[in-house]
Amino acid sequence: MCGIVGYVGSKEVVPVILEGLRRLEYRGYDSAGIAVGTEGQATLSVRRAPGKLRNIEQVLRDHPLHGTYGIGHTRWATHGRPTEENAHPHRDCTGRIVVVHNGIVENYLELKRELTAQGHVFVTETDTEIIAHLIEQIQKESSLQKESSAHSETAGAPSFDRSVGQGWVPTIPLEAAVRQAVKRLTGAFALGVLSSLEPDKIIAARFGPPVVLGIGEGEYFVASDVPGILHHTRNIVFLNDGEMAILTLGGVQITDFEGKSLPVKPQRILWDPIQAEKGGYKHFMLKEIWEQPRAIRDTTLGRISLDSGQVFLAEMGLKPEDLAQATSINIAACGTSWHAALAGKYIIERLARLPVEVDYASEYRYRGPIADPNALGLLITQSGETADTLAAQREMIALGSKTVAICNVVGAMITRDASGTIYTHAGPEIGVASTKAFTSQITALFLFALHLAQVRGQLTTAESMALVEELSRIPTKIEEMLKRISAQCEELARSFSHARDFLYLGRGIHFPIALEGALKLKEISYIHAEGYPAGEMKHGPNALIDETLPVVVLATQDHTDSGSRLRYEKTLSNVQEVTARSGRVIAIAVEGQEDIAQLVEHVISIPKAPELLLPLLEIVPLQLLAYHIAVRRGCDVDQPRNLAKSVTVE
Repeated sequence: MCGIVGYVGSKEVVPVILEGLRRLEYRGYDSAGIAVGTEGQATLSVRRAPGKLRNIEQVLRDHPLHGTYGIGHTRWATHGRPTEENAHPHRDCTGRIVVVHNGIVENYLELKRELTAQGHVFVTETDTEIIAHLIEQIQKESSLQKESSAHSETAGAPSFDRSVGQGWVPTIPLEAAVRQAVKRLTGAFALGVLSSLEPDKIIAARFGPPVVLGIGEGEYFVASDVPGILHHTRNIVFLNDGEMAILTLGGVQITDFEGKSLPVKPQRILWDPIQAEKGGYKHFMLKEIWEQPRAIRDTTLGRISLDSGQVFLAEMGLKPEDLAQATSINIAACGTSWHAALAGKYIIERLARLPVEVDYASEYRYRGPIADPNALGLLITQSGETADTLAAQREMIALGSKTVAICNVVGAMITRDASGTIYTHAGPEIGVASTKAFTSQITALFLFALHLAQVRGQLTTAESMALVEELSRIPTKIEEMLKRISAQCEELARSFSHARDFLYLGRGIHFPIALEGALKLKEISYIHAEGYPAGEMKHGPNALIDETLPVVVLATQDHTDSGSRLRYEKTLSNVQEVTARSGRVIAIAVEGQEDIAQLVEHVISIPKAPELLLPLLEIVPLQLLAYHIAVRRGCDVDQPRNLAKSVTVE
């Protein structure tokens, strides 16, 4: 989660970039930097500083920069600590190329080894630095190949020597080199690239994280979100995945990654600043549903090693012995966060083999909890200001427990009293009905459970590596699923938007997802909905089933897990109970589950995943279904009646 602002024009560039970064500081706030170019300057001038934006502002007061084109960046650390050295922009060996980057380069270690063998020297711990060196290498090889070709025409064809021509000059433009470079990258990225050899030019590229362009009067802007440039121009272009923009004093060109020219179609933005943050989506909730892959990535980045399977939660503030000596975990949360806590109970107990109790935070104080200084308290809250959760935290501390907060807001109240915090990096969530905060909370709980299991010796290295690798694949799976199921969920909403009641069923870790799906529907569509354990159908809910009742069943399975297969078989029996009574079933199933498709009216397929990660995939179609039903019913999706985003009073 990073903020990017770039400018090409006639104004002094530094104030333009700093103002834009202030408006995007919520996207990253552990370091910042700026690169500025002036025509005739051999290299680009760079200033960077760790910490909040005010630190780089002080650096610029002490060491001013002047120019008319440049790019700035605010960072939330993923690869590498939040230091001045690791702050963006990053440079190549020559100092002529700088890069800012939002996202992650998943194959950066492979590329780093390759570039190191070719003589490149790296000075940071980041994945971003390899992009600058990769662009340099592409331009260098093009230059040397031309030199070698010219030599062969006059003196035969000598063997190619990469050390020849240290004073090389690029023979292909910057955009051509960037175009080649992005094809080598695996992962998600939004890029801004400058070269001192090509003044008054910025190259931007997108594959995953957002990139927007601003079209002004003789000036042009690039940013990671609209608020960063809206105070300069309302003519905005939203780059699509696989697109690149070339910004010069002559205007803006857009191509795909193959170099095919694409039309530049600015949109006239008439939104106020809050509306601008919707990024073109009809509602904040829809935008936030689609942002979940990014939120999960950002919550994971910098905390896992694909090489070793280790999970790093240094910011949690607890020593390994504190975790090793824990006798149990008490989780308190409210609403959607409580559903995440229930899912977390299954994950922690399964991986770390430690008993977990989950309480509604509003009830925790009133049940007379038993003091146990070795019990670890875990508080889950998006805002960090929820009154009931804060009260539960105070009770836990009074009983002698250390507490850990899982929170989305840096510096929120709950983090100040906690022994440590695991921040989710979902970014601002405007819609009252929580979506990306929920999936990032489950992601944080999964990381916590893995870390706890590793400290307590409950997982082998191979098991840890497998789980970490599977977690890293979830964002891409959600991206692909969103594209595939969105239209299907909208069509289902057309059929079910007039229903008076819904029933959601799930077993095991999927029961909390049934609860969350029901909550989403009732919150924004005002349809009565109830989540229920599927195994409890015979104990009452069967009486509700008739031909008018939609029943959403979480009928997924992990084919590699015997317990999951048994759960699935029992769930199929519940489905048959519903269909025998003429209930209308919407099943959430893993791709390829033909048996469920033969039993029910509707199936929404999700990608395969391990049992403990399936909830991250299952909830997405339930969110979309609730959203589209609410839209069809004419409800205020983002601000449903009688509800507030953060409940700060009991």
